[in-house]
Amino acid sequence: MTPPLLWYFADPLCSWCWGFSPAIETLRDAYRDTLKIALVLGGLRPGETTPLTPSARDDILHHWQTVHTRTGQPFRFDGALPPGFVYDTEPACRAVVAAGALDAASIFPLFKAIQTAFYSEGQDVTQGDCLAQLAAGLGLDAAGFADIWASDTARARTQAHFRQARAAGVRGFPTLIVQQDERLTPIATGCEYLDTVRTRLDACLAT
Repeated sequence: MTPPLLWYFADPLCSWCWGFSPAIETLRDAYRDTLKIALVLGGLRPGETTPLTPSARDDILHHWQTVHTRTGQPFRFDGALPPGFVYDTEPACRAVVAAGALDAASIFPLFKAIQTAFYSEGQDVTQGDCLAQLAAGLGLDAAGFADIWASDTARARTQAHFRQARAAGVRGFPTLIVQQDERLTPIATGCEYLDTVRTRLDACLAT
């Protein structure tokens, strides 16, 4: 029997995933000797080309306020989503793929760094230079990262992540699914409370 695998379907520019960030970090630490946790980039709004309208911006910021109230995660609301901002999540997802190509251990740290930069610092993480700086902050070679990030290979691998999420039936983020050999067990859909997730996860592993 192969060790159990916890699939974490998420998008770095999904606000509920940002709200769930402390929980996934706790899970990664608590279960590091029990199971492997693998990140699948879901593709919340990939390929978006149209700038946000004022009403869409207001809706998103209202949503962010809900996440902040529920989870306590920090958000920078002042100046967020400025005029002309295109809410395309593909570049940030591709950045995580590019980081993983350089160093698999950097996948989760860059995912979190992108979230922090976007939500609590107001950085434009749809831009390659910003993403390269975040990668460099983790000790990755900025130029090497930029080359991989801009490559067709990284684009194709990112699309493969999106397809895997769809094939798994994931329709919202974050989603947690445990794989034990061929058996798949949903653990959480959406930003659920850590204690609830741990209870379900422990019950699943006990079987």
